[in-house]
Amino acid sequence: MRPSLLVAGAAATVLVLASCSPSTQGEIADDSAETSPTTAQAQDAPSVVVTTTVLGNVVGEILTCALGDDSSMMVLMPLGADPHDFQASSAQVALMASADLVVANGLGLEEGVVDAIENVEADGVSVLEIAALVDPLPFGEEHEEVHSEEESHDDHGHEDELADEEEHSDEESHDDHGHGDFDPHFWFDMERMALAAELIGAELAVNGDESFASCGESVAADIRATEVLVADALGSVPDANRVLVTDHDALGYLAERYDYEVVGVVIPGGSTLGDPNSSELAALVDTINDEGVRAIFGNTADSTALLETLAAEVGGDVQVVELFVGSLGGPGSGAESYQEMMTTNATRIASALAD
Repeated sequence: MRPSLLVAGAAATVLVLASCSPSTQGEIADDSAETSPTTAQAQDAPSVVVTTTVLGNVVGEILTCALGDDSSMMVLMPLGADPHDFQASSAQVALMASADLVVANGLGLEEGVVDAIENVEADGVSVLEIAALVDPLPFGEEHEEVHSEEESHDDHGHEDELADEEEHSDEESHDDHGHGDFDPHFWFDMERMALAAELIGAELAVNGDESFASCGESVAADIRATEVLVADALGSVPDANRVLVTDHDALGYLAERYDYEVVGVVIPGGSTLGDPNSSELAALVDTINDEGVRAIFGNTADSTALLETLAAEVGGDVQVVELFVGSLGGPGSGAESYQEMMTTNATRIASALAD
């Protein structure tokens, strides 16, 4: 079985007209907007290009807090895009090359933009890669521990005969789409995102305008206030039910921060671009049954067809629940800002795992 991935339109650019409100919306820019100067450029404000919509919302709040309604920036990825498979257009690369600052997630999340970011940085553009600066977690720590325990107990007889095949599969299929040693999905820990807001504000303030730094602190405070609601929702789930199976390895930070456990992923390697083999899926079915998993959490940016098939094979009352993982949602989605996205995700997780 192979996952059917929904490939987002890579050539679209989001022009985010940010506000201090968490409900800020962006609009899809037309082709001419990709090469036109932004409002910030026209007014000698810092010209900022951001890779993902999640970071774009936070950066936009800081810019508008400091500069008012005249602020603007370019976000490379459109709403709903999967950061793992997004490819920047030549016009978007040109925008990065002319920017005062490029804000990226880093740690390999934007697989199709890594080379472009490295090139513009080599040409002298300031690049701020956030994930490496917020004490990133080792990749796959949660579910790898559980998998190791299962192998040592050898409860199902699968492990010994599949060891060589899984190692071979990892070398051929997963390494091509891995992120290295550290997990880039840091935004699922809201304290780390609050720290990111402070770092971005401080970076924007290097030109001497301290309002950026104070606005970064203000946005961070709002994120921390929202985290209280998120933690309350996730904390309402009984301890025994706090086990997660996800489409790819994206919720390690949420698990570590809010006392959950990732017991399995459908697509190994930390990216949505890998291909699970049949033995890995069979082992995951065993894990789901053994752990009493109630839900498989998918990604609104990708197809849930493989997850639905897996849930049907498990049988029982296992549901597939879509989360906003790598992108904000559109109008009415409940994920129009980073804070809304995290609140909606927490509510969906809690609802799926509650008694």
